[in-house]
Amino acid sequence: MTKRVTPYPHQIGGHCGSGALRDLLHWAGLGWDGPPSEGLVFALGGALGLSYTRADELLPPIYLVGRGGDLELDLPRRLGGTASMQATDDPELGWEWVRQRIDRDEPAMVWGDISELPYLRVKLQMSRHDIVVIGYDDEREIAYVVDNDREDVQEVPYADLARARSSKAFPVPTRHTLYDIAWPDELPSIPAIAAEAFAQSAATMRGSSGGSVIAPGGSAIEATGLDAADLFARDITTWPEHFGEDALHGVLLGLGAFVEKAGTGGGLFRLLLAKGSAEIAKQTGDAAVGRLAAASQNCAAAWSEVARAAVSKVDSVARRSAGAAAAAQSLPTAEMELVEALEAAAASLNAVGVS
Repeated sequence: MTKRVTPYPHQIGGHCGSGALRDLLHWAGLGWDGPPSEGLVFALGGALGLSYTRADELLPPIYLVGRGGDLELDLPRRLGGTASMQATDDPELGWEWVRQRIDRDEPAMVWGDISELPYLRVKLQMSRHDIVVIGYDDEREIAYVVDNDREDVQEVPYADLARARSSKAFPVPTRHTLYDIAWPDELPSIPAIAAEAFAQSAATMRGSSGGSVIAPGGSAIEATGLDAADLFARDITTWPEHFGEDALHGVLLGLGAFVEKAGTGGGLFRLLLAKGSAEIAKQTGDAAVGRLAAASQNCAAAWSEVARAAVSKVDSVARRSAGAAAAAQSLPTAEMELVEALEAAAASLNAVGVS
């Protein structure tokens, strides 16, 4: 049997989650004066976060991520839909969930470990990568997969997809996880939901709500939110003490990838927020939201400067490490200013809604 959801609109995205959600909204025929941009999706998801871990058992021995753990649930719910996660260790049941959605002409957003997806050709393991399955072909035993990192629909053998969906890699086992999303018939206005999203991101960064995409464990050191910015700025200065030159070289390359290349949309997700905030500021005319866009851009630039120093091709490992550490000292202030701008934007939009 062969079944495929068509048409299914798709654009390459900066991040797997916001890129997939943008495509899904477009498929559902939802948007504000047209399909939403990825930056708008990320901003309205209230998805900003920050987690930093250094642990010897990791490869590379650091992990850095700039979003919270619940974007894929929070956005549909904020827009008036419903969303839940289904997970199982039974591969047959997990695949049946996917087939049921496709048989209803509905795409299925699932987790897949990037190291097991043949078209990505990477060795790094990362289990919480969102992909969208839009079809299957039983005769050829392939699934049709849409990925934010690829322009075209990918043909993935059933066996490869099953391994990707049953991975036990970092940060959490995939467990054939599927997002069961029902979109609303129409979307609420942007100002009210933007205020809520900005407040959620600020609260996550202050540590009062929201979760990390890093599962609890025996990490050597770890922090989230504003505490993570402080910890990272301190800890990066000690990296030469913890790692030999070869290991330090790898860690610095990993740092650059985490900030710019690992599906962050640039500047550790801050650039996505900047783009989305700028769009909301244009639509609402709210000056505080405009200042949020500027603060997001500034924070993204600060993280990008750290990454540039870390991966410099003209400096020695020691100079790259020192340069990245020096650049990182601006991060706690930039992150605090971003959080304050999020809070101010939320308050401003709420005030307009009350008046």
